[in-house]
Amino acid sequence: MLKALALAEKAAELGEVPVGALVVSPDGEVIGEGYNLRETTQSPIAHAEVIAIEQAAKRLGQWRLSGCTLYVTLEPCPMCAGAIMNSRLKRVVYGAFDDKNGACASVVCLFEERFTHIPYVRSRVLMDRCGEVLTDFFRELRGSDK
Repeated sequence: MLKALALAEKAAELGEVPVGALVVSPDGEVIGEGYNLRETTQSPIAHAEVIAIEQAAKRLGQWRLSGCTLYVTLEPCPMCAGAIMNSRLKRVVYGAFDDKNGACASVVCLFEERFTHIPYVRSRVLMDRCGEVLTDFFRELRGSDK
């Protein structure tokens, strides 16, 4: 999760919402990483999770990421939860809850529905630090608007 936090900081430096994600293979190797790039790329799907998942799939040469774990600093949204299920990730580990768009617990839990593949989920990993990065970013953003 510390590596995901470092990626979130890279996003913040670009003026992006600071979310970082990485995909780790069953043997512990980082095979995909990403951070939010929606503003930079002007793409609504350039979320940290999607970028990390795509990179991992390309690295493995297959779309199935069975046995892999996604670490992300913020609870995935519905789009990212769909990408998680469709890529067959075994496990999702996230830090802060997303009370506005969270699809693992906060707003809805898509992983409790009857989809083909449901990952194991662990939340609250370095939750306070992950939340602080987001809070600081938005506090600074609001301060610069004044």
